[in-house]
Amino acid sequence: MKKLIILISMLTISSFAFAQISRGTVKESLTLDSKILGQKVKYTIYLPFDYATSDRYYPVTYLLHGYSDNDMGWMQFGEANLIADECINNREIPPMIIAMPDGGVSFYINNFDNSVRYEDFFIQEFMPFIEKTYRIRAEKRFRGIAGLSMGGFGTMNFALKYPDKFAACVAFSAALFSEESVMATDEKGWGWVYGSIYGPYKEGSARLTDHYRNNNPFDVSKTKGKDAYNNLRIMIDCGDDDFLTDDNCRLHIHFNKLGIKHEFRMRDGAHTWTYWRTGLPAALKFIGESFHQI
Repeated sequence: MKKLIILISMLTISSFAFAQISRGTVKESLTLDSKILGQKVKYTIYLPFDYATSDRYYPVTYLLHGYSDNDMGWMQFGEANLIADECINNREIPPMIIAMPDGGVSFYINNFDNSVRYEDFFIQEFMPFIEKTYRIRAEKRFRGIAGLSMGGFGTMNFALKYPDKFAACVAFSAALFSEESVMATDEKGWGWVYGSIYGPYKEGSARLTDHYRNNNPFDVSKTKGKDAYNNLRIMIDCGDDDFLTDDNCRLHIHFNKLGIKHEFRMRDGAHTWTYWRTGLPAALKFIGESFHQI
């Protein structure tokens, strides 16, 4: 009987502690009509716990999913809403809105023949739509972006191309497509990943087209130069057992050579949701710090 009472007491305390955390609202698979893509595009939105009861405006973080996933991935597998709830309740991050678009397998860029103009959609339609539909402080200083794998590439591509739009970015296990990796890819591998975004397979350096260089974080950052990123906080986070470790290390070294300030994290782990889920609290804190003022 004594053990039963202790067990019930522990469950009651745990339930009370859980209930004490204010929970945000998640709305999945909402849609907007894209004229640029010529179709409806799904998105998922996380609204902090006090959104419905206040009139305040919030900072926003755009959170990008990986290859073959969709707008609900970060909620279903990454538990992003639960993590954000806990971080907000513990005052580790400021209340923020998290917007997650469905990127398909676009790698979040305009592809080689402009038949899929996802970058244009994101910058010209999605961000303005989100920031008009929800109460968001639509300024660089209150805007962050993060993503995993394909979304890590998208994160770097957007942040490095448009440093005037983002205060901070975090790329998890980014699929970066360095020149070394592209040159080492055979025809089969090219067709599986690169073909739809960079164009048909070509031999040797012919595959390093202008389109490739204009959509490659290594080339984009070199072209813009370090001063373009003086007001952009950058974090790279990749597991030591990830198959994308080499390219993430290359970008870290590349940034060092260019003098671009950034944080580089390599934790124990691989290309898994466990790795990204456990890294998300630190990523949100890193981005959230940009929304504060000293």
